[in-house]
Amino acid sequence: MSSENKSFNQTRGRGPMGGPMGGGPMGGMGGPKAKDFKGAIGKLAGNLKEFRIRLLFVFLFAVGSTVFSIVGPKILGNVTTEIFEGLVEKVTGTGGIDFDGIGRILLGLIILYIISSIFSLIQGFIMTDISQKVTFRLRKDISEKINRMPMNYFDNTTHGEVLSRVTNDVETLNVSLNQSIQQIITSTTMIIGVLIMMISISGAMTLVAILTLPISMGLIMFIMKKSQKYFKEQQAFLGHVNGQVEEVFSGHNIVKAFNGEDKAIEEFGKSNDDLYNTAWKSQFLSGMMHPIMMFVGNLGYVAVAIIGGYLAVKRSIEVGDIQAFIQYVRSFNQPIAQLAQVSSQLQQTAAAAERVFEFLEEEEEEASISNPISTEKINSRVEFQNVKFGYHPEKIIINDFSAKVESGQKIAIVGPTGAGKTTIVKLLMRFYDINQGAILIDGNNIRDFNRGELRQMFGMVLQDTWLFNGTIMDNIRYGKEDATDEEVIEAAKAAHAHHFISTLPDGYQMVLNEEASNVSQGQKQLLTIARAILANPKILILDEATSSVDTRTEIRIQKAMDHLMHGRTSFIIAHRLSTIRDADLILVMKDGDIIEQGNHENLIQQEGFYASLYNSQFEQ
Repeated sequence: MSSENKSFNQTRGRGPMGGPMGGGPMGGMGGPKAKDFKGAIGKLAGNLKEFRIRLLFVFLFAVGSTVFSIVGPKILGNVTTEIFEGLVEKVTGTGGIDFDGIGRILLGLIILYIISSIFSLIQGFIMTDISQKVTFRLRKDISEKINRMPMNYFDNTTHGEVLSRVTNDVETLNVSLNQSIQQIITSTTMIIGVLIMMISISGAMTLVAILTLPISMGLIMFIMKKSQKYFKEQQAFLGHVNGQVEEVFSGHNIVKAFNGEDKAIEEFGKSNDDLYNTAWKSQFLSGMMHPIMMFVGNLGYVAVAIIGGYLAVKRSIEVGDIQAFIQYVRSFNQPIAQLAQVSSQLQQTAAAAERVFEFLEEEEEEASISNPISTEKINSRVEFQNVKFGYHPEKIIINDFSAKVESGQKIAIVGPTGAGKTTIVKLLMRFYDINQGAILIDGNNIRDFNRGELRQMFGMVLQDTWLFNGTIMDNIRYGKEDATDEEVIEAAKAAHAHHFISTLPDGYQMVLNEEASNVSQGQKQLLTIARAILANPKILILDEATSSVDTRTEIRIQKAMDHLMHGRTSFIIAHRLSTIRDADLILVMKDGDIIEQGNHENLIQQEGFYASLYNSQFEQ
């Protein structure tokens, strides 16, 4: 099967939370929101079920790491108290600083921090492994899903949209899984643990510290509400800019040929201005959160310092407790801000998950049926019975197509652009299913074959060539993957491609680049014809197969094609009517119907639409 046929079947870090109270700008607020947040997160959780044991270890190590780090400020406070009391005793002459005792305390603290770091590394390693395996599987599922999708899905969906599911959306899930789960566990544990430690030092100081939270969170939520619409607009305009760049780059030759550079620059400038304005507003509003958190946090520190000094004078708490408490205040505000950030990130995660699972749940084309008809003994007699078809039900383009094609006949389909010529062969290969009527092969409805087996009977050579990044040998062998090198070379000779291949650097082992731009358009066509010859199909479809080659090469290819088409049913779609004069049957199509049929001589004698088309190509 030709490549065209097969191609149809197959386009961490936690940033520092600046500010004395641990607050900072919350990024990642832009992006779309999921229509069904719970449903999307639920499906994502379903993909994590097999990792339950590993996730339990992630939870235990994350909690352990956080708990050990929470104890640190309290121990440092004790060190401060020891130093303060030692200095007082030295001044009064009653004693001095116990450096041995302080050393033991600090050694214990270092051990705690080492254990905390080890736990954090372990849970990070496990979570990274989980996230990579989940995203690997999602990419694999999407890739396989693409090959099972009906062609009409790609008619209504851009290649960039499908590509973004594999790249942007899956990568968003990867980052989120790797960060958000750990962040939720550590932040929640940190909030609870720090609150307990703060209360153990002083209930009054804890109350003052907590009272600053509603003020800062209220201001942040207000700014988030204002900035959210600008983040959404920023994403939309970013998509416009990316789309324009891709469009202009892919059609760069056309832009230059029609002197469209100024227009392209003008259009890009407008989109770039829109992106600049929305990005400036969103980033400015987002950036305001950092100084606001700093200001409110500093007010809280002043209040804590005043009350702490008063309590220390009254001997209700130790001097070191004030230091420990201030550290806890910082540690308390930081996870709250992180949870706010995670909640925003989860919105993006849900939206990305929703898009991925939405694609994976799209309706697939029926690949196999129960009790399918075998294609082994099929003799390739084709019949179209009152076929009616439209890519959209309300827009029928094939109205009432009927034709009988005997095995081994060469059938030419001609007509003006938009008459439905290419659509007919797409229906024959079940790229689309017809609305009404039937298509029979040897009297069997094509719906009674498995799609894959049905398409193996066909070889296609299209006007738009498709070659992949690989050697010329591998590109030709794509039509028959178990073919020997000798068979590939014989196919290339039959397609008159051997000579030009031999003159290329490395010959058959020359690697074609991504766009196959290191060979000419005509040479590309010869390679696809060689691929079809190697596949040796029962039914051959040639859609403007020689349109990209010169007249001399066309004559040689035509001879090779005549040899290839001998004894097998062939459908030829052609605009150059001189290439199909020896066809056994010519079907003349106009507006989705066959208006004339017969061989070349009969149609010329009828002096109808075909004769008019043929003569118009040879008028001076």
